[in-house]
Amino acid sequence: MELTQLEAHRQDLRTHRGELSYIDVGEGPVALFVHGVVFNAFLWRNAIDRLRDRRRCIAVDLPAHGHSVSSPTDDLSLCANAERLDVLCEALGIAAVDLVANDTGGAVAQIFAVRHGGRLRTLTLTNCDAHDNLPPEEFKDGKALAAAGKFGAVVGAMARDPNLARTAGRGFNLSFEHPEALSDEAIDAYIGAFKDPARASELDRFAVSTTVDDLLAVEPGLAEIDAPTLIVWGTGDVFFEVDWAYWLRDHIPGAREVVEIEGGKLLFPDERAEDFVPHLERFLDEHSPVEAAAPPT
Repeated sequence: MELTQLEAHRQDLRTHRGELSYIDVGEGPVALFVHGVVFNAFLWRNAIDRLRDRRRCIAVDLPAHGHSVSSPTDDLSLCANAERLDVLCEALGIAAVDLVANDTGGAVAQIFAVRHGGRLRTLTLTNCDAHDNLPPEEFKDGKALAAAGKFGAVVGAMARDPNLARTAGRGFNLSFEHPEALSDEAIDAYIGAFKDPARASELDRFAVSTTVDDLLAVEPGLAEIDAPTLIVWGTGDVFFEVDWAYWLRDHIPGAREVVEIEGGKLLFPDERAEDFVPHLERFLDEHSPVEAAAPPT
């Protein structure tokens, strides 16, 4: 799905936890998509395009990302973002979701699943934080830069120079197998907001607010997640090694399987959607079937 098509379905919600922007496409059982640090709802464009005919696909921009502008007083912690997902469901009258998450969004999803399990129909986790792997070793430098108020500026510089984003030693090459294939438009869709120094500062605060303590606090509750769970993992990811997929499988009773995407990096749900989406479709059709239309009378 092209950016202009995606943006035609954008909605904004003002809540007591701040403003939240999201894409809302299609009809049917709700699939709720959550991205990670730096990126936004654009990550899920290809999954949405494939599923929209039979699912209502909602992809959020977490605060400080994409179109969701945060204020200095907004709580940007993992727990607060899990609560935002619940607030979104409540505001839209959504009783249950098929939750699909990546990267930091996977940590948010685990907290949501533990705290709001009654809303969880199924859970799909792709490469993400687990246990004490937050921040992952490869992002510790980024976390330190964020603490110094400089990480957002680095991302902003890449947004202003797409070639830098593609070629920098710690740019998009860490998250994509083929960053050279990314268009200028795609790079801007992902990180264009951070050209603005104020938005870059928001990103710093988000990264600093994302702490392992929130994830470890709910870890005992993973043993109570009996909703069907699919784990799809790119094996070429420098942030989240494939061992973490099996750690999650062993700690979530509802986990049915681990699917490995050979060589896939962090953002394979976008870059290799043709490998990812069929597994997601199959899983949702099995565990969250779409009701057949009533025959004509």
